[in-house]
Amino acid sequence: MKRALITGITGQDGSYLAEFLLAKGYEVFGLVRRSSTVNFERIRQIQDQIQILSGDLLDQNSLSAALNRAKPDEVYNLGAQSFVPASFEQPLLTGEITALGVTRLLEAIRTADPKIRFYQASTSELFGKVRETPQTENTPFYPRSPYGVAKLYAHWITINFRESYNLFACAGILFNHESPRRGLEFVTRKITHGVARIKLGLDRELRLGNLEARRDWGFAGDFVEAMWLMLQQARPEDFVIATGEDHTIREFCQVAFTRAGLNWEDHVVVDEKFFRPAEVQTLRGDPSKAFKELGWRPQVSFEELVGMMVDRDLEMVGQEQR
Repeated sequence: MKRALITGITGQDGSYLAEFLLAKGYEVFGLVRRSSTVNFERIRQIQDQIQILSGDLLDQNSLSAALNRAKPDEVYNLGAQSFVPASFEQPLLTGEITALGVTRLLEAIRTADPKIRFYQASTSELFGKVRETPQTENTPFYPRSPYGVAKLYAHWITINFRESYNLFACAGILFNHESPRRGLEFVTRKITHGVARIKLGLDRELRLGNLEARRDWGFAGDFVEAMWLMLQQARPEDFVIATGEDHTIREFCQVAFTRAGLNWEDHVVVDEKFFRPAEVQTLRGDPSKAFKELGWRPQVSFEELVGMMVDRDLEMVGQEQR
């Protein structure tokens, strides 16, 4: 039985990855930061099948202790301060967790057992002010937020440890991936949750920022398979994981409101306070390398993704009102 340690296991990606690995027969360990506000909601259905360990990306000793306890074959680093707007408000904390936290974890792996295979969650925010569309593994990076800059450091330190210490360390440059488990602070979930509240008569309007920003949106449940596939290869490589399609936030609104039988133009209000200080206008990935070398393909379409998110929020908001 293989053993895997997941940082960020209580998040969207961590919960889907934990379910995926359990189905593959893994023994799964999850790293959770000690806090009075830890939310296990996303993993409640599998909590009795995984082992929770205490640790923090700010504390290398706790990472080393977790590795010694779990003795994993694979480590998936999904932990980060990952909300882009918050990174402008807390750039130092974002750097400590999202950038230097990866160095601490890699150094702990190198010391504990250099045979451990390591996955780093990189992001399409690395491309930021894009130099070409679609973006490939060879597209130059130009991050436009403290989060993107921190992730760029994390990306390159992963490559540096791979080349310096011969670690099996790879990075998945994942484009936007969503699900009903997405946090309410993210615009996609803000939209679908807002649609549900409007449909059920709890709100009348939804205030958003830049409706023309374009993103390559996929389903998080599909993307975790690509993470696992990357660690099953003969040699470590980095991959763009995306659908190859992009849509505007305006289109996302149209599909979401239509799903609930509403006209989005009657309810959406553009509010400049939700614009970023430095906007990323268009992100669209070229997943052809992943298609060819990993044999990976996204299974859920854009319309299906938005539909499942709206349906789930209608159900959840409805239950809250009973």
